[in-house]
Amino acid sequence: MPMLEHDGASIYYEVHGEGFPILTFAPAGLASTIAVWSQPMAPINPISEWSNAYRVIVMDQRNATGGRSRAPITAQDGWHSFASDHIALLDHLKVDQCHLFGQCIGGPFIFSLLKAQPRRIASAIIAQSIGRVGSLKAEKAPRFVAWAKDLKDHPEATEQVLDSFYHNLYDPGFVYSVDRDFVQHCTTPCLVLAGNDEAHPRPISDEIAKLLPNNEYVTEWKEGAPLQEAKARAKAFLDKHTPAH
Repeated sequence: MPMLEHDGASIYYEVHGEGFPILTFAPAGLASTIAVWSQPMAPINPISEWSNAYRVIVMDQRNATGGRSRAPITAQDGWHSFASDHIALLDHLKVDQCHLFGQCIGGPFIFSLLKAQPRRIASAIIAQSIGRVGSLKAEKAPRFVAWAKDLKDHPEATEQVLDSFYHNLYDPGFVYSVDRDFVQHCTTPCLVLAGNDEAHPRPISDEIAKLLPNNEYVTEWKEGAPLQEAKARAKAFLDKHTPAH
């Protein structure tokens, strides 16, 4: 099993295909694992779509439900904790530059990397990013509650620790991991695929597309003919922004 060990974390990953690398982040929130890419919630599976032309890197996020990646949970954890895994994986695989593709929670993951290491990212495809319109609700999101309930072998993850982790992730609002000023000044080419439900609000996608200075925006893409068109557009976008060697 390909495992990355760093700073007390064990991260499971797979690499499919050859060529310019694409680091990918599956949907399903804190249950983001490689297996999700083959589920209906992921209309664009990067392994089947792009591994014939690109080096597609997929991974189980730390402590994802049903996944193989593990890391201690602390009250200081947040988006930076995931970003440290992603950067460590790129370092481990000796990836100097890559594309990013992420759906759902992949939106904040992508923005974290665009902020931390912009020169390393050739382009990014952001599919229905999570985000928040309005204030944070008093009760925790059901998906977080379900994730916490399914945690195993984490005695350190007390109720107080999990409460801090939750607020570190979701208090900021917008796209959580960065603010609007960063997005407005991020020049990396991005393809934005719109969200259309409560967890992936359309107004968040609209605002991302409005703020990003160098982006293409697709509002309909999840099924039927629009999905096939979006797949073709995504491949063309990746090809366009792949550096020449």
